[in-house]
Order: sequence, then structure tokens, then C-alpha cells
Amino acid sequence: MVRSIKIAPSILAADFLHLGDQITQALDAGAEFIHMDVMDGQFVPNISVGPVVVEALAPMVHAAGAIVDVHLMIDEPERFVPRFASAGADIITIQVEASKDVLGTLKAIRTQGARSGLTLRPKTPLLSIQAGMAFADVILVMSVEPGFGGQKFLPESVARVKRIREWLTAANSKAELEVDGGIFTGNAAALAEAGASVLVSGTSVFRSDAPIGEAVRALRAAALATTVSP
Repeated sequence: MVRSIKIAPSILAADFLHLGDQITQALDAGAEFIHMDVMDGQFVPNISVGPVVVEALAPMVHAAGAIVDVHLMIDEPERFVPRFASAGADIITIQVEASKDVLGTLKAIRTQGARSGLTLRPKTPLLSIQAGMAFADVILVMSVEPGFGGQKFLPESVARVKRIREWLTAANSKAELEVDGGIFTGNAAALAEAGASVLVSGTSVFRSDAPIGEAVRALRAAALATTVSP
């Protein structure tokens, strides 16, 4: 059967002068998630948005029936879980390398009323997330080194997605399997076939030559142009 694929445009690649309008176009085209990368200049060498931006955008995302998907690329993310949850984040994803208490933080995210997410750098062994998978509602595979948009997709990420899908299936887990980094119409099908259920894309949506809505629909169509087992 064809696996359901959700599209998560990443605002890191959006034009912030027209951010609200661009998000609206993505939502109108059926995007189910709006992905927000939070960077502190410490865990990654870049600084991006914070809780204020999440709070400003959450109402419009929720009004469209979509999900505010926040990825914390920050040291000691446990410090900021309550602030992002209260700002309207539906999913809060942490880096396994950044938290002093991964399991405790995943549990705290759920306690705050959000869905918990867990991710890791491309070179971090997959085994590092195994202990936390039972406490995660979302597993995010980074297919580029976190910190900057517009990077080239790392092809070995497909095998990492496939392996994690095998673990989730074996555990009878309903967790979403999300992929972020260098995703476009040319690799979407391979990721869907490997078992991804959510594709995060910034550049191919917000910086495409096509209108944003067309870019969202094209990415979904490319991902679904394959038949996979559930």
C-alpha cells in the first residue's frame, strides 16, 4: 500500500519579511506540519528563532488544523521545554547529544502537553536513541548536519531511516518518522519507501522557482510515487 506522507515546510528557508503569507500558502496547499528550527549559537553555529516567533505563528497554524513542529537545536533543551510548550508547540524535538537527561526531558515534554521528539546528528550512532524511543512520539532523522538550511542531502540517511522504521515496527510504535535536510522531489520517494512518514523541507518549498503551494504538492506527489509496505 502507499504510505501516508505528511509535508512539513521549514520556515528556516522562508522570507521572514513575508513569513505569515508564505506559511499560509503552504498550509493552503495541505502542509500538515510547520517546522521551526530553534538554534542557540552553541549546539550549532547559528542563531534562529525563539518562543516569541512560535507564539506569534501558532494560532494561524492551528487555525488551519496543522501542527507546530519545533526542533530544539540547543544545549540543555530541558531548560526551555515549558516556554515552547506554552508558546504553542505541538511537537518539541530534542537532540540526544544536547540533553543532560534525555528520558526525563522527553517525559517532561509530554507532561507539558506536547508530543515528544528525539533526534541525532548524522554521524551519531543510531544506538544512541534506542533507549529513548519508547518515550518519543516522533523520531527525526537529520539528513544534513544541523545548523544551516540549503545543504546537500546525505545519501546514507536512507539506510538510517530504514533501520529506525524496522525498530519502530518491531516495537509496534505509532511514532512518526520524520526526515529533515536536503529533501526535494528527487529523493522524496526513496525516503518514503524507507519508511519516513513526515518530510521536512525548507529550500525546495520556500525557495523553489514554483509557487509555494505548487512546491508542497509536488513534494508530496513525488513521495507518493512509490508503493511500500506499511
